[in-house]
Amino acid sequence: MTPAAATDRRHYLNASYTAASWLFTVDHKRIGILYLLSVTFFFLLGGAAAVAFRLELLTPAGDLVTAETYNNLFTVHGVVMVFFFLIPAIPAVLGNFLVPLMIGAKDLAFPKLNLTSWWLFMIGGAITLGAVITGGVDTGWTFYTPYSSTYANTSVSTAIIGVFLTGFASILTGLNFIVTIHTMRAPGMTWFRLPLFIWAHYAASLIMVLGTPVVATVLVLVVLERSLGLGIFNPNLGGDPLLFQHLFWFYSHPAVYIMILPAMGVVTEIIAAFSGRRIFGYKFIAFSSLAIAGLGFLVWGHHMFVSGQSMYAGIIFSFLSFLVAIPSAVKVFNWTATLYKGQVRMLTPMVYAMGFMGLFTIGGLTGLFLAAMALDVHFHDTYFVVAHFHYIMVGGAVMAYLGGIHYWWPKITGKLYHEWWGRISAVVIFLGFNLTFFPQFLLGYLGMPRRYYAYPEEFQVLNVMSSAGASILGIGYLIPLVYLVWSLKYGPDAGPNPWGAKGLEWETYSPPPTLNFDTTPVVECEAYDYAAGEMAPELPGTQGHGSSTSEEAGSSEP
Repeated sequence: MTPAAATDRRHYLNASYTAASWLFTVDHKRIGILYLLSVTFFFLLGGAAAVAFRLELLTPAGDLVTAETYNNLFTVHGVVMVFFFLIPAIPAVLGNFLVPLMIGAKDLAFPKLNLTSWWLFMIGGAITLGAVITGGVDTGWTFYTPYSSTYANTSVSTAIIGVFLTGFASILTGLNFIVTIHTMRAPGMTWFRLPLFIWAHYAASLIMVLGTPVVATVLVLVVLERSLGLGIFNPNLGGDPLLFQHLFWFYSHPAVYIMILPAMGVVTEIIAAFSGRRIFGYKFIAFSSLAIAGLGFLVWGHHMFVSGQSMYAGIIFSFLSFLVAIPSAVKVFNWTATLYKGQVRMLTPMVYAMGFMGLFTIGGLTGLFLAAMALDVHFHDTYFVVAHFHYIMVGGAVMAYLGGIHYWWPKITGKLYHEWWGRISAVVIFLGFNLTFFPQFLLGYLGMPRRYYAYPEEFQVLNVMSSAGASILGIGYLIPLVYLVWSLKYGPDAGPNPWGAKGLEWETYSPPPTLNFDTTPVVECEAYDYAAGEMAPELPGTQGHGSSTSEEAGSSEP
């Protein structure tokens, strides 16, 4: 380490104890950590709401909370998890920390804009939580009109203002990523040498920038109708409630890909690293990310098969919904081909990645049922939809997020976590998730509608299974919180590259200095340049306690 780099790194570490230096930082890595703390808080809050209404659903009668409280609980769960966890989790946490590192840049293109996005996110979250505390919100996370715009007596407008501000945070983050990736790549870092994590974030950023203004506009119209009595969505005032659905789902279905595309990028990096092989079909995976982003804007109508839209429009939307599954299938096939004959090492990040592949595949296949008009008429607004959505979002996005946190934790903190506990947590989450949500496919098939706090007695066994699974799932999520915090003080030093992975982020210190690299790196090889038959070094943590088995593993030199 050069003297200048050592001084810079000491400054970076010493300043970490100053609160003001964190709250007003323009360092992309610190902003990523701020987002990490923020989304963890919102995840725990949204999870607590889910625990509450799963307790209500243990018995057929609505005997724990009132119907109004139940409506507030599932709305809080949906709003917080979608807008304040799932959408920002991977892009704002891992993307903020890693995008400049992976392309060899010193920071994002607009550092102050990056900090502004975090402040908007926190202000929006505070306003939304204020609405929950002062009057509650009972519209569901979709804010469907005309109930939300005219009849709801809860703090709908306040919650919408909070979500509106958070949308601007998403737009600024996406804009920052696009400009950074276009203009700040290191010498030699051509488009087809970019890690596929970057391609995934680039595609997701296009959706953020192009789609988020649409939902922001429609939510403002809801507030205007509530406040001024304008006839926009209320048919009694000459409005059209279906207009809201068209505008809302034009953004909100692509928003699924804001959540899942970065997750796919994370899984790609993990699979390459822990199979020790070049990614099979690099260009196919890269272009499939762009295809998902583009096709995602064309399928919103499959949410409206029972809303009265034209049968012919429904046929087109059904066809496009089947079509968008193809680029997702390309990724799963290429991941599987990469694993074939690879030297697969089932450490914690890889366990999460394998869990992602299984759960995401089930979620994708069940999405085809909902893309078929005849089946969707039966499944619409049943627990089948709930199960499908959670297999994609929780089984997919959250599993990938946790896999990414574990994969890059040594780079973010410079510390190693307890490997045995990491693998246990991944397995517990996988089992708890399936026990929670697979029974909901059966409930939906049998006709149980979602968002009801009371139900016929014949559905109780499946609901008890689902609630029991939620308890296991909650324990699984709390385990990493314990051992990751433990590792900050007691974990062994990680060194620059404990996994033997490829990529620029592994060629600098752990944690990286303020400007990331001593000198601007020059890229001279392809992405995922794993030599045939190359064996990774013996990895720290494989002896069960998370400590290194070699002196080199704890070295701070890249």
